[in-house]
Amino acid sequence: MQATTIDEIITQLETIITDAIQTGSRAGYFAALYHKVTCKVKEGILAGEFEDGKRMEQLDVTFASRYITAYHQWQQKQQPSASWALAFGIFNKPRKMVLQHLLIGMNAHINLDLGIAVVETARAFNQSLTQVHNDFNAINTILSALTYEVITELNQVSPLMSLAGLHAQNNSILIQFALGNARDGAWCFAEDLYTRTGQDYINLISSRDADINKLGLGIVAPVGLLSFTVWIIHLFEWRNPSKITTVLSEYKKAYLKVN
Repeated sequence: MQATTIDEIITQLETIITDAIQTGSRAGYFAALYHKVTCKVKEGILAGEFEDGKRMEQLDVTFASRYITAYHQWQQKQQPSASWALAFGIFNKPRKMVLQHLLIGMNAHINLDLGIAVVETARAFNQSLTQVHNDFNAINTILSALTYEVITELNQVSPLMSLAGLHAQNNSILIQFALGNARDGAWCFAEDLYTRTGQDYINLISSRDADINKLGLGIVAPVGLLSFTVWIIHLFEWRNPSKITTVLSEYKKAYLKVN
């Protein structure tokens, strides 16, 4: 059922997390990260931290629903966007490190979904993109802060993850992928998409999806020396997806205790 409130989004994310823990699916990694983001957005709305709380909730629901819908399409053997299909396609590949799962999810969700969600929200409120820009930046600030917090926490399940920093100067997309650049790209995409209607609107989304899918290939299949480093990092990671998801979803437990 399509969510209409942020509480419904949180419930749907918790269902994905719980199912992933029970079945040992790596789908729980990104869902756990995103649950943290959504709970923080809800807290911000309740605290009046956004220009328009109602609009921010609509933006959050529209944004999150794209991921949740794509996930259910994949579960039902339907075809989600190419970017999400690539992300979901590595769930059954045990040689991918946890960080790759998070980055490939962020690639699809920020680089493709966020621009679409911003445009749809602005149009729903009959507003220009400029009027939504501050709240756009706010949701990205939350996403950035929590993402790096989670990556820090990954040291528990991936003790050698810091080795990836050895490649900070090369051109590998796995290391060069940055939330700041993704946010800027999402906004530029939104500005272009906002001017389109009808088939032009659909075609631009399809074209963007193809480009972001190519970007994602560099995350799931790094080459050269980085490929060897990723192999070493993964060699020392925890092997149990349920345990990893449980660690990444600790915030979920804390949130439930106070709400």
